[in-house]
Amino acid sequence: MAVAPPQLVFFFVLIIGFCFDPTHQKPSVSLNTTRLSKSGDSVLIKWSGVDSPSKLDWLGIYSPPSSRNHHFLGYKFLSSSPTWQSGSGSISLPLINLRSNYSFRIFRWSESEVNPDKRDHDDNPLPGIKHLLATSPELAFESGRVPDQIHLSYTDRLDEMRVMFVTPDRDQRAVKYGARKDGLDDVAAARVSRYELQHMCDWPANHSVGWRDPGFVHDGVMTNLKSGVRYYYKVGSDDGGWSETHSFVSRNGDSDEAVAFMFGDMGTTTPYATFFHMQDESVATIKWILRDIEALGDKPAFVSHIGDISYARGYSWLWDHFFNQIEPVATRLPYHVCIGNHEYDWPLQPWKPEWASSIYGKDGGGECGVPYSVRFNMPGNSSESTGTSAPATRNLYYSFDMGSVHFVYISTETNFVTGSKQHEFIKRDLESVNRTKTPFVVVSGHRPMYTTSNEGRDAEMRRQMMEHLEPLFVNNNVTLALWGHVHRYERFCPLSNFTCGSRGPVHVVIGMAGQDWQPIWQPRADHPTVPIFPQPLRSMYRGGEFGYTRLVASKEKLTLSYVGNHDGQVHDSVTILASGEVLGGEAGGAGVNALGNGIKAAVNDSDGYGVAGFGGKSDSKLSLFVKGASVLVLGAFIGYVIGFVSHARKKAVPKNSWIPVKREEEEDS
Repeated sequence: MAVAPPQLVFFFVLIIGFCFDPTHQKPSVSLNTTRLSKSGDSVLIKWSGVDSPSKLDWLGIYSPPSSRNHHFLGYKFLSSSPTWQSGSGSISLPLINLRSNYSFRIFRWSESEVNPDKRDHDDNPLPGIKHLLATSPELAFESGRVPDQIHLSYTDRLDEMRVMFVTPDRDQRAVKYGARKDGLDDVAAARVSRYELQHMCDWPANHSVGWRDPGFVHDGVMTNLKSGVRYYYKVGSDDGGWSETHSFVSRNGDSDEAVAFMFGDMGTTTPYATFFHMQDESVATIKWILRDIEALGDKPAFVSHIGDISYARGYSWLWDHFFNQIEPVATRLPYHVCIGNHEYDWPLQPWKPEWASSIYGKDGGGECGVPYSVRFNMPGNSSESTGTSAPATRNLYYSFDMGSVHFVYISTETNFVTGSKQHEFIKRDLESVNRTKTPFVVVSGHRPMYTTSNEGRDAEMRRQMMEHLEPLFVNNNVTLALWGHVHRYERFCPLSNFTCGSRGPVHVVIGMAGQDWQPIWQPRADHPTVPIFPQPLRSMYRGGEFGYTRLVASKEKLTLSYVGNHDGQVHDSVTILASGEVLGGEAGGAGVNALGNGIKAAVNDSDGYGVAGFGGKSDSKLSLFVKGASVLVLGAFIGYVIGFVSHARKKAVPKNSWIPVKREEEEDS
């Protein structure tokens, strides 16, 4: 009879002793609750029993709980807990209702297992899933079927307001509304729509790694509204539950006043790391706009978000995060949008002329405009076929009046050249504007016609826009042309064919609301080693501050002000009179925000010269061209200084700082 070697006997003794050691604790995950009441509530996730913890051990967030290990929503490293080295710790996470339960899993991951070929958008390795240590109980939301993601928008009628929201089922929902909070006597039924995984056009949107059930989108219209009246409303049903009561001020067709909060490229944020770098600055943008809404009182206003809306790019739960984030604003003001490259672009999009082959890429993450088209419903009836089984792409171009301003939205991602449906719409719309009623015309689109950023790939796009769209803008006296895509603020003089003059709109790039891939300004070609970024004469102001713009207009003047997120102050503004004269802008921000009475005073200021930037005043009435020479000299000097400082700062960036790693310009915008 064979006898086991002593070494093997010793090994088995150790194993048996370990298994029956009363002090040994298996890894476990627990929750302080298994039910949250509403989106935004937090759960405390606790773990213990993790032997020899690694700084790369991580917590995965999953919904639905049946998701495969590598199909997480996001993750947090256990080392973010101060007690992680003891093998136990806790993390608190605010969560939104995704209409399915959550679960949480802990994984062991070591540096030797890092796969350099699997990286997120920031070039960080994606966590490994080889060693699952523990799984939590499931977490649910009490609210279940109560509507979420509520947002308003105008329709084609002055006496209407649209409200949209999401639920987990297609059961009948309605809108109750009225002019008194305790008298919601009017009822409007909401129609329901939805999109499916097979409607997506490319990866990751059409793959289980990116797809999550988007719920059912309900769309109701409140009708027969009186002008300029505050209305109260709630959405839902008796069976499924009702939302809390919200309010808005209806559009006032008898008023000349117009107020709007305008920006592009905001995105959203999540409380965990995910496949993409998130737009944390979006939180500050919403915060300051909410401040301004409070100061508005009972004046109507709206929000204008001109492309690159959520930056979901095929990871569908990021749309849920976006709508939950904007809900405090979008339940009070209409939220208007136009399409950007990150909502739409995919390899087989139907309009892709040869000159655009390197411009229209994969920036939409395979969504091909479907979530954008179903989750929003803008005025007008513009649409383009996707050429697939997906629903047609909507909300491409439209217009409406507010006070003294005619607002026009266009699509830079679909056919805009002469002879296209969109070009015909823009031409017909601009030519039919009643300049007595609306002396100001503001056109908004995503990709800019003018920018001095170093965006080489879009150069042909800009040339095409100048050939096909600029004549329409100039000949029809467009007041302002607002653009996103470049994640900086830049204001130009009235432009036509790169030339400052008395004709042509003031172009302003306003894509600085959240996304933080910021391109450099265009350098001088003869300075390849020392960066010099001269500011051309046509560029009146440019900056890298995150923020948004506020538009305030009366019958006599329109003012656009640039508000910075770091202080909530105005850093630049420009005023345009109804005659077309452009008054000198004010920059710097010191004392420009008398916010207490500023919003109310702005649209009532009748002297014709104050900056209606919510209370700021400009003492500069000098002509643009009187200042031209000094701006040219000063711009060159400042460009040299900024370039030198930027170069020095770049060399001084600590090695552990976050550095953008997406170098394809088109996907960086």
